[in-house]
Amino acid sequence: MNIGEIAKRAGVSRSTVSYALSGKRSVSDETRQKIQRVIDELGYRPNASARALANGRTSTIGLVFPPAGNHYTGMQLDFIGSVVEAAATHDYDVLLSPSGVDSDRSFQRLLGERRVDGAILMEIRLEDDRVDHLTALDFPCVAIGRTAHTEDGWWVGLDHTALAAACVRHLADLGHRRIALVNRPENLLRAGYESAHRGLEGFTKAAAERGLTVRTYCCGDDAASGQACLEQILHDEPATTALVTLNEAALGGIYRGLAQADRHVPRDFSVTGVVAGRWAETVTPQLTAADVPAEEMGRRAVELLMERLDRPGTTPRHHLLVPPISLRASTGPAGVPPGAAEDQAPAPAPAPRP
Repeated sequence: MNIGEIAKRAGVSRSTVSYALSGKRSVSDETRQKIQRVIDELGYRPNASARALANGRTSTIGLVFPPAGNHYTGMQLDFIGSVVEAAATHDYDVLLSPSGVDSDRSFQRLLGERRVDGAILMEIRLEDDRVDHLTALDFPCVAIGRTAHTEDGWWVGLDHTALAAACVRHLADLGHRRIALVNRPENLLRAGYESAHRGLEGFTKAAAERGLTVRTYCCGDDAASGQACLEQILHDEPATTALVTLNEAALGGIYRGLAQADRHVPRDFSVTGVVAGRWAETVTPQLTAADVPAEEMGRRAVELLMERLDRPGTTPRHHLLVPPISLRASTGPAGVPPGAAEDQAPAPAPAPRP
């Protein structure tokens, strides 16, 4: 079934059918309804490729999202789902490209073959060649994350500096004086991942302001690495009573390590961090955290990209989000770590003489 057959049955020209489908020119309501009845009777669905040739749009956006390790974490999957759902409300499909740099073949195919109308970029680095490349081409794109050049471009970001600092202040207010940071993997920190760098900046600055004793650790994106990291923290400084994590994927291992070390949460040890809300609620006790609003960030990124596509030349816009800390059950007043109680307990009074 094609446009010619629809035109024949509706008694109109092929161009009228085309205009009715594309909306490029006005068609009377009577004619449009006549064409629609024929389409409904025949079950016609316009060919996507032909439609793209006709209106210059593919109705597809690219999501350029390289996994940071050998798999996507739960939070990363939340972002992918949020972009797909938001795009669907605009009748757009999403093509996922696990591309890391602008020389990546997948990334080049996405651009060179014009498979998509625009792109959303994730796993942003402070100096990101993908953002630079698309900006130089004037290709419509929006980043979820911020480069070092925050005044330029279109992006939706999370203020990891402010959120990590808020976690530190929350623990300090509870009396914790020795705190650790569990960051993303070392290779991501070296590569300039903005969330890892800005989170580290906020943590160290807030700790210095409160006069805290702190240590910082890089940790792999998995539970086994989280447990190993927790064991290293307690080995390096047994008097540590709390930690802040930027690594959601390591959270289960951190909790397991604390249990094996006989550190009760939150009586003996408090845990907080920057984590997606639904993941913070899967651990026991539930995690006090600055909840990452993945759904909102994905929706806003898609809306910005649609704005770029519909209104070329619009002044770049961006959103920086700072969600509050959701108080749950994983943080409490600083206690005395097991093993340190004997050192800090007062000496027993001498027995009375007979």
